[in-house]
Amino acid sequence: MIGRVRRGKHRAMRIALFEPEIAQNVGAVLRLGACMGAAVDLIEPLGFAWDDRRVRRTAMDYIDHVAIVRHPDFAAFRATLGGNRLLLFTTKGGRSLYDFAFRENDVLLFGKESAGVPPAVAGACDERLRIPMRPQVRSMNLASSAAVALGEALRQTGALPPLA
Repeated sequence: MIGRVRRGKHRAMRIALFEPEIAQNVGAVLRLGACMGAAVDLIEPLGFAWDDRRVRRTAMDYIDHVAIVRHPDFAAFRATLGGNRLLLFTTKGGRSLYDFAFRENDVLLFGKESAGVPPAVAGACDERLRIPMRPQVRSMNLASSAAVALGEALRQTGALPPLA
């Protein structure tokens, strides 16, 4: 089994990936979660076969230090949120993540690499946030976006891991 599965109410910040398509991006986000102390939710279907070799290539041994929960679909994932806010990061967001006040138990949602999330999923989110970038480019890589967003959210909430 890859990673640890955590059940029950989540109190710390989480990263959620909606139908991710590229194993290397998922591996990089799992490594990010391990380093920063954020659990990772994977909302299926995945665009690749889930296996140790494919995911571990990017996540390496860090995968053993992150809580991973796989959900069969968005409805099953949504049922786990409780009172936690669901924050969608999208190029269609109207508000910068730097002008937003994060909370320690927010769930940061990122859409699939090729298409983002469908309108129904976007509509189920509490906020739609955007990472400011130059107008000449369309978007960042999924793992890079997750790193920028998680870093700012943890900084704001005082939850950055300490320097070793």
